[in-house]
Amino acid sequence: MAPPILKLDNIFLSFGGTPLLSGANLQVEPGDRICLVGRNGSGKSTLLKIAAGFVEPQSGEIFRHPSATVRYLEQAPDFDGYETVQAYAEAGLGPGDDPYRVAYLLEHLGLTGQEDPRSLSGGEARRVALARVLAPEPDILLLDEPTNHLDLPTIEWLEGELQKSRSALVLISHDRRFLEKVSTATVWLDRGIARRLNRGFGDFEEWRDKVLEEEEIEQHKLGKAIEREEHWLRYGVTARRKRNMRRLGQLQAMRADYRGHRGPQGTVQANLADARESGKLVIEAERITKTYGARTIVAPFSIRVHRGDCIGLVGPNGAGKTTLLKMLTGQLKPDSGTVKLGTNLEIAVLDQKREDLNPDDTLAHYLTDGRGENLLVNGEQRHVTGYMKDFLFQPEQARTPIRNLSGGERARLMLARIMAKPSNLLILDEPTNDLDIETLDLLQEIVAGYSGTVILVSHDRDFLDRTVTSTIAPADPEQPDGRWIEYAGGYSDMLTQRKGAEDERRRAARTDKGKVQEGGAKSSEEAAPRSKAKLSYKQKFALENLPKEIAKAEGEIAVREAKMADPGLFSRDAATFNRLATEVEKLRGDLTRMEEEWLELEMLREELEG
Repeated sequence: MAPPILKLDNIFLSFGGTPLLSGANLQVEPGDRICLVGRNGSGKSTLLKIAAGFVEPQSGEIFRHPSATVRYLEQAPDFDGYETVQAYAEAGLGPGDDPYRVAYLLEHLGLTGQEDPRSLSGGEARRVALARVLAPEPDILLLDEPTNHLDLPTIEWLEGELQKSRSALVLISHDRRFLEKVSTATVWLDRGIARRLNRGFGDFEEWRDKVLEEEEIEQHKLGKAIEREEHWLRYGVTARRKRNMRRLGQLQAMRADYRGHRGPQGTVQANLADARESGKLVIEAERITKTYGARTIVAPFSIRVHRGDCIGLVGPNGAGKTTLLKMLTGQLKPDSGTVKLGTNLEIAVLDQKREDLNPDDTLAHYLTDGRGENLLVNGEQRHVTGYMKDFLFQPEQARTPIRNLSGGERARLMLARIMAKPSNLLILDEPTNDLDIETLDLLQEIVAGYSGTVILVSHDRDFLDRTVTSTIAPADPEQPDGRWIEYAGGYSDMLTQRKGAEDERRRAARTDKGKVQEGGAKSSEEAAPRSKAKLSYKQKFALENLPKEIAKAEGEIAVREAKMADPGLFSRDAATFNRLATEVEKLRGDLTRMEEEWLELEMLREELEG
């Protein structure tokens, strides 16, 4: 085992009341890929800031290797004194670092480097901060919500960058798919204590549930032990007084442990307030278009949205998702075409920019619209403090200004307000930003069980796969040109359908190419002898070696499928079964690619040899 390059031991921190961190540990070794998970408010960001040296704990030991470089992703970077974003990003480089890394990173994050830092949006500022911490390739990277405000292509690019990075990683994210792909170890921060699992996030939830179940069993045993000791105290025969006093002391200690035990933080308890049922046809758009200057945002697009549909909108930043959403909901008039909204629509909107939040408002004032201490939820009067508890807010927070809330708490507050209002059409624009995993689970259940219609914009692949019934995406995700296509199913289903369509286009192109080449060969032979062409060395090598690679892949698939054929494997070891299934799926994709490449080369060889 390599010696740690960063170690936090027995960290304690309290801001009054219940300690935020009470004996938390974190150890980082070279090459670690650690995801830090826990409920909103559990202290994840604080622990990361302690690791970076920005916050001092009240007690505990901190060790950082003297030669190790550490970079921390700032949520609100300070651009004072920098004329361009490139200058800000380059300021993070150390002696000997490659300055071209900055230009490379900024380009992939959608920035030129010449932007004025003072005019950046929140999302752009996050991208610049990301370029600054990634460019030096430090020994330790501390990333707090690195995927927020990134579009899907950029998130997938970032996954690749982090997977090949030499830096040790400690990261916080709400994006399940991102965590599963990047992490190899998980640290769970719960009630001030950090527990470590030396496996990636994919195995975390099963392990967490097992830990909580064992804890509940131990508490039950402790309760029974206390009952037995109390019975002995009341009815037992008095023996040696010293021994009796010792047992009495043990009983008091057990009672203190039992009373002092903090169970896991509760879960959000909420349901969307239902409005009267909308018409069967919710939205009907016929050949709608939108153009800004010379750029087409929406080419002729048509869709019919029915009651009960859940539609996801995906695409790179700037593709026009918000524009299309506003046109479909009647907030923006199309240049041409028509949009008809159904009858009895009551719309609730969750805005990704949180523009509905006034930082000077208190939580109670925001939830009740300033109408006293009560609000109406599903036709029932609820006191605001009781309703706040459903969303894990404490009663004393009722008079707290919104500006004092964390990003996750603000997201929960907006969710609380939306759920109190009757609706039958729910518009969610990046609803997953800043929500913890447990609240995301609840939101997924709410969306899945909602009797109305949902249209949502999201870059969270897992959330899309679990909720939507169809997905609208640009026809060309690399260079959006205003053409949008609706695919059945979630994000993964969309990728499968796109791959199938692309494979079909390639087959058609090969067929057409073969016909053209056949016609061209005949006409050349009639006119003059055909000049002899040859396969390149690289093509020859591939033609000779691909059959071996194909056979090897087939063998590896067979080995894994034989293991999966064990009828008891899934119930005995679900993680292994799922890993084997993932590996088989990847191998089959590789096999298909190699077979197609070999076939193309073989056809080319036959053509060149006449």
